[in-house]
Amino acid sequence: MNEIVAREPLGPDTVRLDVLHPKLARKARPGQFVILRVSEGGERFPLTIADRDPSAGTITLIFQVVGKSTAMLAELKVGDAILDLVGPLGRATDIEAYGSVLCVGGGIGAAPLYPIARALKEAGNEVVVVIGARSKDLVILEREFRAFADEVRVSTDDGTYGREGFVTDVITDLLSEGRTFARCWAIGPVPMMRAVCQVTREAGLPTVVSLNPIMVDGTGMCGGCRVIVGGEVKFACVDGPEFDGHQVDFDILARRLTAYHDREQQDYDDCRIGLHRPDTKDQDAPSAR
Repeated sequence: MNEIVAREPLGPDTVRLDVLHPKLARKARPGQFVILRVSEGGERFPLTIADRDPSAGTITLIFQVVGKSTAMLAELKVGDAILDLVGPLGRATDIEAYGSVLCVGGGIGAAPLYPIARALKEAGNEVVVVIGARSKDLVILEREFRAFADEVRVSTDDGTYGREGFVTDVITDLLSEGRTFARCWAIGPVPMMRAVCQVTREAGLPTVVSLNPIMVDGTGMCGGCRVIVGGEVKFACVDGPEFDGHQVDFDILARRLTAYHDREQQDYDDCRIGLHRPDTKDQDAPSAR
C-alpha cells in the first residue's frame, strides 16, 4: 500500500507520482486531498489528488519542491512507499451543468484544477482553461487540459510562452471579447487567487478558490487550517478546501502561511545535506533549490 508505481518530473522542482491505493482511487472526487507523511517524525502535509485510476487502483499526486517534506517526497523512487497516506479529505467540488465555466490555474495550481475542469466538462459544461506560470519551463499539464477543454490559453510572466503577463490579463482579454461565464474556479498562489478575485468581482463572476493552509490532522481538530470567509472562521480541511473567493480574507491567509517561514527554511536547508542531487544526465530526479 502507498507504493509509488510511476514517477515523472514535470519541470524544475515539479514531480508527478502515481501511488497505489485502491480504496482512495475508488472513493476520491475532484477537489479532495490527502494528508501524508514521508518518514517517522516527519510533518503531515496536504496534497490535492490530481487524478485517479480506479481500474489500476492508483491516485496521482503532483507537487513542487518547496520545503523539507516535499524535498524528501521528491527523493522517493518507483518501488518506494509513502509512509502514511490518509484520505480522501475535504469537501468535493460541486459539479453541475452550469453552462460556460472558466478554470484558472497558476503554477502548481494547475494540478488541483485538472480533475475539477475535467469533471465539469464531463457534466456537459463548456470549459475554458487559463493556465499561467513564471516561464515556459514551469507550465504543466497543458497537453492534458487540451485533451478535453473547449479552449486553453496560456500566459507566462516573462513572455517565453503564450501571452506575456498574468492569468488576470488573460481573463481581462476574455471578458473584453464579450465572453461570459456562469462560474470561475481559480487555484494557485495566494497573490494570484486574490488578483483573480479582484477581476471577477468587478465582472460579477462568482469565483471558487481552493485554499491550502497549514494542516495537521485534516479533521478540524487542530485548528491549524482556519481561515476567515465572509467574516466567519472556517476550517479548510472540513469546510473546504473550496470557498467563495469573494468572501475569503486573503490578508489573514497570507500571514498564516508565512508564520513558520524561518523555521521551514532552516529545516529545508538542513535536509539538503545528503539528498541526491541530479546532474545534467539524470532526468529522473528534480533539482531542489
